[in-house]
Amino acid sequence: MSDDDNNDLYDEFGNYIGPDLDSSSDENSLAEAAPDDASDVSDDNNNMVMTAASIDNEHTTTTPMQAIVLHEDKEHYASADVVFGQDVTTAVLDEDAMDIATPILEPFDATKHNKLYVKSSHGDTNSLYSSSDYLGVHLRNESTLTRRGVAVLGHLHHGKTTLMDLLLLENESKNDNNTKSSNNSDSNTCRYTDTLLSEQDRQMSLKCTPVTFLSPDLRGKSYCLTALDCPGHTNFHDESVAALQLVDGAVIVVDVVEGVMLHTELLLKQVVLQQGLPIMLVLTKMDRLFVELKMPPRDAYYKLLNVIESVNQLVQQCSSGRYPIISPINNNVAFCSAKHHWLFTLESFAHVYLEQQIHDGGALGDNLSTTDFAQRLWGDSYYCPISRQFFKRARDCKSANVDERTFVSFILNPLYKIYAACLGELEPDVDVTLRSVGVYLRKHQLRASPEPLLQAAMSKFMQTANRGLVDMIVRCVPCPAAAAKAKVARCYTGALDSDVAKAMMECDPRGPLVVHCTKLYPTPDGQSFVALGRIYSGTVRAQVPVKVLGEGYSPRDTEDATMATVEGVSVPGGRVSSKVSMLAAGNWVLLHGVDAGITKTCTIVGDSLLKDDAQEMHIFAPLRFPHVGNESICKLAIEPLHPAELPKMVEGLRRISKSYPMATTKVEESGEHVLLGTGELYLDCIMHDLRNVYSDIEIKVADPIVSFRETAVETSSIKCFAETTNKRNKLTFISEPLDDGLAELLEAGKVNPNWEKKKLGRFFQTQYNWDLLSSRSVWAFGDSPRYGTNLLMDDTLPGEVDKQLLNSCKSSIVQGFQWATREGPLCEEPVRGTKIKILDATLADKPMYRGGGQIIPTTRRVVHSSILTATPRLMEPVYRLQIQCPGSIVDSIQPLLHRRRGHIVQDRPISGSTFYDVKGFLPVLDSYGFETDLRTFTQGQAMVYSVFDHWAVVPGDPLDRSILLHPLEPSPQQHLARELLLKTRRRKGLSEDVTMSKFFDDERMKMQLSREADASSDLLQ
Repeated sequence: MSDDDNNDLYDEFGNYIGPDLDSSSDENSLAEAAPDDASDVSDDNNNMVMTAASIDNEHTTTTPMQAIVLHEDKEHYASADVVFGQDVTTAVLDEDAMDIATPILEPFDATKHNKLYVKSSHGDTNSLYSSSDYLGVHLRNESTLTRRGVAVLGHLHHGKTTLMDLLLLENESKNDNNTKSSNNSDSNTCRYTDTLLSEQDRQMSLKCTPVTFLSPDLRGKSYCLTALDCPGHTNFHDESVAALQLVDGAVIVVDVVEGVMLHTELLLKQVVLQQGLPIMLVLTKMDRLFVELKMPPRDAYYKLLNVIESVNQLVQQCSSGRYPIISPINNNVAFCSAKHHWLFTLESFAHVYLEQQIHDGGALGDNLSTTDFAQRLWGDSYYCPISRQFFKRARDCKSANVDERTFVSFILNPLYKIYAACLGELEPDVDVTLRSVGVYLRKHQLRASPEPLLQAAMSKFMQTANRGLVDMIVRCVPCPAAAAKAKVARCYTGALDSDVAKAMMECDPRGPLVVHCTKLYPTPDGQSFVALGRIYSGTVRAQVPVKVLGEGYSPRDTEDATMATVEGVSVPGGRVSSKVSMLAAGNWVLLHGVDAGITKTCTIVGDSLLKDDAQEMHIFAPLRFPHVGNESICKLAIEPLHPAELPKMVEGLRRISKSYPMATTKVEESGEHVLLGTGELYLDCIMHDLRNVYSDIEIKVADPIVSFRETAVETSSIKCFAETTNKRNKLTFISEPLDDGLAELLEAGKVNPNWEKKKLGRFFQTQYNWDLLSSRSVWAFGDSPRYGTNLLMDDTLPGEVDKQLLNSCKSSIVQGFQWATREGPLCEEPVRGTKIKILDATLADKPMYRGGGQIIPTTRRVVHSSILTATPRLMEPVYRLQIQCPGSIVDSIQPLLHRRRGHIVQDRPISGSTFYDVKGFLPVLDSYGFETDLRTFTQGQAMVYSVFDHWAVVPGDPLDRSILLHPLEPSPQQHLARELLLKTRRRKGLSEDVTMSKFFDDERMKMQLSREADASSDLLQ
């Protein structure tokens, strides 16, 4: 058959269209033309592949297959064993569905943000806090006499982290030879307590890091110290507050050249006024006096004296003279240069000096004790080498050449001598000079560069003087058992005569379990947190159920309480923590697996404690930040780049709120998510963690803004009233501004609404000259029931108002008042510094007509209307600035501040240095980018620090509708309030302007205003 005939038999799709075929011939032709499905098949290269059945047919002759073969039993391809044989191992790979850019085994980056699991320049990190066995012996001891807890505080770059490195290096030197690390030029740059990658990159601390280690005092007795290294930047003041809530003492670190700076002042106020902890002062960077400023020894002494007096002046001013004097004689001042590995107190230096004099047969005599010698190393004390006596005046000495104080002659002169030799002399001369002061170095140490040479020389010269700080902490800070009574009385919100409080004050390890947690640290993967707390009583063990009491818990409201199981117990150790099976009262601990129910702080108690109905458990007070405004003021609106990732961002915001004590998040009515922080750097760190640690998504950020407050600057022009929806109740209020300074006292918690009426009335009578009736008529604070800055007062008379009915509605009126002050009438910002007076109240007789659903919204409306008729104004936050710069550029800073509505209030030279200290004020709204502009303008010569100071009224009337705002044009200063009002309302999704009809009837308002106008005209006539 030709090809043309074949083409006629089939269509273009291969279907047979030829003549009908005979059935028998059709079956025979099909059997001959096509083999069975289980026989030979063709592969992709058109080569025949034989199945196992066909291969077997080559050797044996079988009858044709007659049975039906199911589809799943058919073998279309030969197996690998048939093709390659039994001796060949084969692997079958499926088609690669992965992207070519994606590696098959992607590396797991578990340390992308958190712990730096690297060896420090000192060697193994575990050696920094001694062996775990030796540490465990101290921690398992029920006696707390050998334990201390302190917070290391100070301003930015004043040497806190380097001081911690020095303490840990001294502890390591017990196990390793000190000369091993003295040759390492990078040994002073370990920054062991900077555990975050962002901290290493920024070269500054961002979190308070706890480290527990063993270290000996001057007598060689080992003590277990828990030190919390706190950040120095003013934006991270909340980390220091969280650390101070747990510890028993504060080590204030001050740069001897810069002196007392802005954050140092805030920290001293926090320690003295809020915590009442003992203070120890460490003057760091002493080497700057010798190397940088090149001060003579006598001038260096006066510089040190000036810094100590500045700290004492601030402490005594805050405490009204009740705090002990900070002085080297009182063994609460240390001198340090952590960069060059030396630190000493007067007693530790005297201890080393007398030991050296005994070995060398010195001229000080054998009858002088270490304490007596230390008392004569500071102040007006002169040593006469002829008579071997100390005198208070130089002219009383028999020797004519005695004109230097003992601190200069015995301490500063040898230090200057060593520094001058190591920095400016040749190797033989250095060896001779060091041997004259008892320092013997090896040849490789003498040939080292100046910095390692100084480290080796000073370490040899000071010997055990570096232990002076540990000795000072042991003497000044009480042990946990002795400090627990004052700590519980200050922080615990419950009754101090209860059994639980007594167990906590006694630090009883066999009492009920109570742990106070104030800080959460993220795990390396950023998915969970570890809680840092202090054990007040009881013993915490792993795999034990506990109850986590949140900040909103109370015996009456137990909703904020969750059950959890302690998955692990660890001793804090900086980068590496030691897991233990149990820890008793008096220790600081890291708890794993309890973070689910913690928002900021919590109180963890044993499950058996809450089952006992006879014991009423309260919580420890939440953190307060009275010296930085108590809350964050910088706002940042954010949203995910991809809307589908919104749940990830919300979860990340929840973790951000746990990680940062002062960070808060909220959702506006418009649906936008808002972050609140303390400053630009604070928000920048939050956004870094949100993008890279907690969410790992792209986030869009709006321009930063600030929080506002609403206030009334005059008394309401009319009596504002409002009726309930059922027309059976009527409330009449007026609004007045609070007395100057009263809002700050209320916000700081100096006035407690739970005081008795007589005590509360006496306070307002004596402090602000209120009359007796007004002083005893305060109902509530708003918007916070405890720390609100607004007052609700009952100014009604018993003859005009039924007091019994009014008191029955008191709770509803208070709720409406607090709701109204939480969201003000201008742009739903909190109200501040306003006094609301109840003038009249007409209430229904039946309780069903004066319920909360009627009274609460009516109270809110009448409070808002009274504020709107009392000349309402917007308030904005204002920063207090401290600028450190050379004196030549002070005048050029003023125009830069003036362009941002700021001003300078003081500039003075820093004694003993070439810098000036400039203080001023700047609105937070105009502070964004100011630090960058100042550094650019001064070419990096000026450094600015800022912290919230006060609230100020925004210039202009926010309700002046005659003001026309032009887009893309700067508004005059008097139009600023109106502009901020409109922009804030638009951002929140509110109406364009404030409408009076929303709060009360227009007709009634007009009638009331006309009556007031007629009354005033009658008075004028």
